[in-house]
Amino acid sequence: MSRLPKAELHLHLEGTLEPEMIFRFAERNSIRLPYVDVDELAARYRFDSLQSFLDLYYANMATLLTGEDFAEMTEAYLARAAVAGVRHAEVFLDPQAHTARGIPLDAVLEGVTSALGTAEQRHGISTGLIVAILRDQSAESAMTTLDAVLSSDVEVLGIGLDSAEVGHPPSKFVEVFAKARANGLRAVAHAGEEGPPSYIWEALDLLQVERIDHGVRCLEDDALVHRLAAEQIPLTVCPLSNVRLQVVPDLGRHPLPEMLDRNLLVTVNSDDPAYFGGYVDDNYAALSLPPETLRQLAANSIRASFLDNTRKSDLLSELGT
Repeated sequence: MSRLPKAELHLHLEGTLEPEMIFRFAERNSIRLPYVDVDELAARYRFDSLQSFLDLYYANMATLLTGEDFAEMTEAYLARAAVAGVRHAEVFLDPQAHTARGIPLDAVLEGVTSALGTAEQRHGISTGLIVAILRDQSAESAMTTLDAVLSSDVEVLGIGLDSAEVGHPPSKFVEVFAKARANGLRAVAHAGEEGPPSYIWEALDLLQVERIDHGVRCLEDDALVHRLAAEQIPLTVCPLSNVRLQVVPDLGRHPLPEMLDRNLLVTVNSDDPAYFGGYVDDNYAALSLPPETLRQLAANSIRASFLDNTRKSDLLSELGT
């Protein structure tokens, strides 16, 4: 059941850098790592907060230098996603994390999209690229990045908002998201993972997003839950990530079942699978839910995607719903 046809809507490409790939890229690019081997690196994958993860996440990105690196990373994810039953993937990329290191934006975008462009032919996966803004950077940096992306020849599906949440409310990026929407980009944002429910309200009302990434803290606000349910605003939940970052103590106490009971449009995704112990099929399997609930989650993922209605209908028919 974990390999049901599904969409993945919350996946950071940089979070698919497996330890072996990090060492391979480091050798290819003559980068000296602060770990002697894969085992020492993997031993650091014990996090006590979102920030403790982000520190390692950004450090390992230093091994990504060329378009070839970005293409290889993306291709490796797509191959693994196909095994997991993913038929459509809307993936995040953090351009600021790379341009700040001196990597040309064109190399980043063209490397990623060279792999995404052949995903349907090679893996049976349709794709869309969401450029994510780093919320712990300035609004000016975000606007500069958006302008550069819009000026590129690369087709981008949407704009997102990620990185360190607490202290960086969505309201900081109102103008950036308004310009993105005016240029035809779909809008999503991380909110309500470590940040309060008020960040979800801001993402909806100020950024006018169409999906909330994470959103597990919505249950602390009954009025918010009512709105999310009434409007069927998708929530891209990442169970294994939530446990590894100590958002929840364990899967047995994860709020996902309650979220479903309250008629929320919940989807299951892998977030940063190389760091959190599993890809999307692993997340489905770890939940230990009845087959009919897993099928509902897979159907939710297709409905919550930005695919056109015809493609959604085809995938739902394939799923048997």
